[in-house]
Amino acid sequence: MNVLITNRQESVLASLEIEIIKTLRGEYDVDEIIGQFANFFFARMILDVTAIKDYKNIIVYQKLSIGLPVDKIILMLPNEQEFANPNFISQLISMGFYNFGKTFDEINYLIQNPNSYKDVAHLHQLSPIGGGAVNITNVETPHQVVATTTIQAAPISRIIGLKNVTASAGATTLAYLMKRELETIHGLSVLAIEVNKREFAYFNDPSLVSTNKNDLMQQLLKARNYNVVIVDLNDWDSSVCDEVLYLIEPSIIKLNKLMKLDSSIFEKLKGEKIVLNKTLVSGGNIDTFEYETGLKVFDVIKPLDDRSSKPMLTDFLVKLGIIRK
Repeated sequence: MNVLITNRQESVLASLEIEIIKTLRGEYDVDEIIGQFANFFFARMILDVTAIKDYKNIIVYQKLSIGLPVDKIILMLPNEQEFANPNFISQLISMGFYNFGKTFDEINYLIQNPNSYKDVAHLHQLSPIGGGAVNITNVETPHQVVATTTIQAAPISRIIGLKNVTASAGATTLAYLMKRELETIHGLSVLAIEVNKREFAYFNDPSLVSTNKNDLMQQLLKARNYNVVIVDLNDWDSSVCDEVLYLIEPSIIKLNKLMKLDSSIFEKLKGEKIVLNKTLVSGGNIDTFEYETGLKVFDVIKPLDDRSSKPMLTDFLVKLGIIRK
């Protein structure tokens, strides 16, 4: 069921043929909207932004992104100058708002076909023409307002995501070891980020970044001076990455548990980069895995000694095209 919040654009949204569980009409403080729906289950919220007091202020959208699930919100934007500003739209995208439009047809389409980051990446000002800087203004956390920040634009080479398919398949440790080896052995600048967890803390490396889904895009904006960004995605959307490696620990018990949880998982993963991690399988066993699952294995990584300072991932990193032998 869906939530509809309207004000000046009520007549446009009135023609939507969707099931509505709750409707608000009028103008509301953003905190009122968050308070009403923070613990309210809904499939989509179609939000006429003119229903938000001070709706031209980017801070209200930052508050909204912290208080409600942005992936469920579709913003109906007015035909006003501020909402034609590429920088304003880029800041919305940085907060995770990927679904927005100005016409009935656009909103109606997004209800059935929500955007991912890839669909709006061309609107995101990660690398302004001619270089320079991107200004992110008035960014608010739940406790404070941070002053305007200027981020120098230097292009990121690649954003690589790691995602566990079987439980505890080793994405966090692999992200750490990839970063360490690329930096210490190959001299690259690497940023490692984990989303919605705090497991990086156990490596005692202050350069590792733990963040949440609301702040991930801000972290990526700050990552412009790195050659490679590695994101331990956990349960977060993989569309923020240039490529994603899906990690599977192919033991019998792990695979059977996985199939119990989702019997169609291997069908969903067809065409993705599959890495068998923390395993000694080789040769015919890999062929058997590919035959039984219908998946193509990109690479196999044996159990690694995270205390060793020797290079352990050279072949893997070469295969990814990050380094050359």
